[in-house]
Order: sequence, then C-alpha cells, then structure tokens
Amino acid sequence: MTENVSGHPKAAPGLPGLIGPYGGALINLLAGVDGGELLARAAALPRVQLTARGVCDLELLACGGFSPLRRFMNRADYLSVLERMRLADGTLYPIPVTLPLPTDAGVRLDAEVALSDQHNNLLAVMRVEEIYERDRAGEARSVCGTVDPRHPLVAEMNSWGDSYASGELRVLAAPRHYDFKSLRLTPAQVRERLAALGRANVVAFQTRNPLHRAHEELTARAARQVGGTLLLHPAVGLTKPGDVDYYTRVRTYKILAADYYDPSGTVLALLPLAMRMCGPREALWHALIRRNFGASHFIVGRDHASPGNDSRGRPFYGPYDAQELVGRHSEEIGVRPLAFSEMVYLPEEDRYEEQTAVAEGARTLSISGSELREEYLEGGRDIPAWFMRPEVAAVLRQAYPPKHAQGFCVWFTGLSGAGKSTTADILTVKLLEYGRRVTSLDGDAVRAHLSKGLGFSKEDRDTNVRRIAYVASEVARHGGAAVCAAVSPYSATRNECRAMVGHERFVEVFVDTPLEVCERRDTKGMYALARAGKLKSFTGVDDAYEPPTSPELRIETETRTAEENADRIVEHLARRGFLQRPRT
Repeated sequence: MTENVSGHPKAAPGLPGLIGPYGGALINLLAGVDGGELLARAAALPRVQLTARGVCDLELLACGGFSPLRRFMNRADYLSVLERMRLADGTLYPIPVTLPLPTDAGVRLDAEVALSDQHNNLLAVMRVEEIYERDRAGEARSVCGTVDPRHPLVAEMNSWGDSYASGELRVLAAPRHYDFKSLRLTPAQVRERLAALGRANVVAFQTRNPLHRAHEELTARAARQVGGTLLLHPAVGLTKPGDVDYYTRVRTYKILAADYYDPSGTVLALLPLAMRMCGPREALWHALIRRNFGASHFIVGRDHASPGNDSRGRPFYGPYDAQELVGRHSEEIGVRPLAFSEMVYLPEEDRYEEQTAVAEGARTLSISGSELREEYLEGGRDIPAWFMRPEVAAVLRQAYPPKHAQGFCVWFTGLSGAGKSTTADILTVKLLEYGRRVTSLDGDAVRAHLSKGLGFSKEDRDTNVRRIAYVASEVARHGGAAVCAAVSPYSATRNECRAMVGHERFVEVFVDTPLEVCERRDTKGMYALARAGKLKSFTGVDDAYEPPTSPELRIETETRTAEENADRIVEHLARRGFLQRPRT
C-alpha cells in the first residue's frame, strides 16, 4: 500500500476508492531517527506502562486501524468527540482514544516519555505536547450514555488517572503476539488480500462471540446481497468481561473458514481492538475502522456492542439504536450498514430466515446466548446440530466445563466489625466440603502481604481493593472459588471489581450490620481511636461507606448467626449452579 501526499493511503487495486480521511494511514515509525539510537535513548527515559487497553490502542494507531488518528487524542479532539462525535477538524470520530496518566507518572510537558507494555517491553516514544484533565462524568455520559457503574467501561474508567497526555508518537516495535500469527494482519495486508479476490464490495462482520449457524447464514446472505467478499474480523483485544476467551473463539472461526465458508470469497483476520461496549457510538466506530481495512459494507446486528443491562435491570441501549446511528452516517464514512433482524430456524424447511420474513404461525426454533451458556454448556445438554456445527460445539465443550466446575467470586462488603471475615471463614469451609478449590482473600491479610506500605487514603484503599479483585479474577478464571472479605467502601470501585471478575461470576454479599453494633463489637479499639481523632479517614466515622444498591445477597448479623448466613450463601451458589449438591 502506498500513501499520497496527504498521508492517507491510495485505494488498493480492486477495492472501492477511499472516502474522506479513512483508509489506514500509518504513523511514521521512526520519524527519520536511527532506530538503534532511538531505542537506546528510550531506555533512559521516564516510562509509562500501558494497560492492556492502551497496548491495543497503540497497535491500531501505529498500523492505521484508527486512521485518521496518528496519536492519542489531544484536548481539542477529546472534547470535540465527546460533544459532537467529531475531531476538532470536523472529521467524524465517535470514540475518544486517549492515554490516561498514572498519578505518579512523572511526565512533563515538552519532554519525551517511553511507552511500554505490561511486561515492560518498550513500544514507543512520545513527546508530551499536552497534559489535560479528563472529564470523568462527561465522558461517561457522552460515550457510554450513562454513569451507571454497572457499565464495564464506566467501572473501568474509575481506575484511570485524572489526566490524559498527547503528543507525537514514534513507534519502536509492534506489541508482541505469539498466537495466530498468520491471522494478525495490518490494514494494508488485509486490503491486499481482499484485492487479490477481485471483488469491489467487501462485507465486514464484527464478532466477539463463537459463531453459530444463524451467523453463518447471516454473513453468507450479506455477501450474496452485495456480491462481495466476506471479511470475518473478530475482536481479540479486550471485550466484555465474561466473554468466551479469544483463543477458543479463533479456533472455531478457523474451523468454519476452512470447512464451511467459500475460500475464494472469505478473508479471516484478527483485530486487536479493545472494545468499549458503548453500543451505537461503538458500532459507528467499528464501521469506520473496517473502512480502514478495506470494507465497503458492515453488518450491524441487534444490540451491537451492548454490555447488557444496567443496575436497574434495563438494557443500556435500544436493540436497533446502533443500526440507526450507522445508517445516519454511512455516506460520510463510506460504509453502508447491512441490518438484519433476528435469524430463526425453520425445522420443517431445514433453513434459517429472518424473523420478520417468517410466515405467521410457522414453527421456529432459536437458542439465545444465555440459553446456550446456561442450559447447554453449563447444564451439560447436547448442542443441536441445527444450531451449531458439531466441530464448533466440541471446541466450546472443551473450553466450557459444567457450571459446577467453573470459577466464581464471593465478595463480602460492609463496615469494619460487621462480621465479614467470620462469615467468609465459615463459607470457605463449607465450599471445601463441596469439593471446590477455595482461595481466601481477606482485606487485612492482603494489606499485610500484597499491599504493605499502603495507607488509608481513598486512592490507597482503592488500590488495595483492586489488587484483591485482580487475584480473585485470576482464581475464578482458572476454575477456583475466591472468597473476598474487604470493607471496600466505595461503590464505583466495587463495580470495577465486578467488571474485572465478570458479572456472571461475581456474587456481592452486603453484610448489613449497623454502625453502632460494629462499634460495640470493636475488640481492636479502632472505632474508639477514630472517635478520639487518633485514627484518620476511618470508614463509618470520618470517611463514608457507600452501601450496595443491588447486591446479590444482603445478610444481617444481628438476627442470624454467621453459620446461618454462610448457609444462605451456599444455597444461593447452588441455585446458580456453582455447587453440585452431594448425594444424600
């Protein structure tokens, strides 16, 4: 692929001409500086360690996937995107791509800083041209449409620093990937493969889930509709917590691409995208990203990029909001949306059809995502071949053990002295009786071993709680049971922990013991010290405790014993399927 004088690539042969700025323009990797010299200089610079999200963003900035962006957004672009979904120059761009700074980053204006991944591998050098304050609530409302901490991005944003930085990027090396190397293609490489297939139109399909037969029919129908090539382009960066891991998903995509899709009309490539789960805005962003990879059409499904329900049990976005927004801007970005209603199976005719096109009274079959997970994968039922290819089902079976063998986290929250640790200790014993592998994470023990040196400021408390959640998420991810007992006073941070572990695996238990009772039980004398002013920022005295609004369980320690409360939690876990009831 070649670039024109404006910095945007020319259209690859056989593909439609680019419209506007989108098309995969690259960052000038070394900006005329010798690579070895820059690498040596970078090693001595102050360093900002990027999060997994930041690494994904940097990779797509560097390869042109986020074109016309070539850097993390400056303040003018950031504010303009929040307000009107456009960069400061008027170019349509619905999602902010920013670089949060840790509070202790030590970054200075007009100075260089090195950017590294989580393993401290150097990735880029940035000359800091701007440091600006982020608008926490405004960003959440504009981008996510909500400040509800049940939204995974809203919860995650709570852990970001207060400032963003921007400046010229010089990339030293792409992030390292050791998996599926043949499928990790840049926009230029994807466009080259698409051009080789010789069709003018390209239909891109965004996916973060395993494909079932309805997806196959939908994608094949879309490609036929426009006489084009199908670009299967799954997101393999951060997706929704609790999603099937991308290793499993990509294995299923490879099976389908090899055995069930037309190889002369299909390209499978991976997109290292860190999703925001922001519904309509994200769907529009996905469409323009696919324009950079050479697509002329984009399949926008029902509930595209939706994180599910809010804290009141209502969907964050309308089911067809994303289709409407992409359609409104399709001419400007040069990508036409292909919108389909739900696909259902007609057993008498052995075929799939859109629900809106099914004759009244015709018998149809369908399996929802929750039914697939809860009844078939977790419940051990055979997945019917009309719904999913047997080869794909076998891969999912391998990755998805029965529910009673899956990991989970029980998170106790409440005031100091409420009875969290006592109940958690009894619960741990009872879970061991059920044969579960249990990791106990008590707030005081974590402070002594993992968080030694932290104080009791809000920032330090949040850091301690996040460390507990991180360990719990790893325990749950590997099939264990994590029992966590921590005051965890702030609701936003607890919801961040929920998102880290995954909503489906997280059980919040509010130990609802009144403050005066906790003070009477205070064998350590902590409340007395706080009342005397000798202990500052003590929760319940001179620092707030924010009780959960919708915990999975609320327990009282005045009217029930700790063992009775532990039994209630065991019963809840059994109903959820996390415990296999022993034979009597």
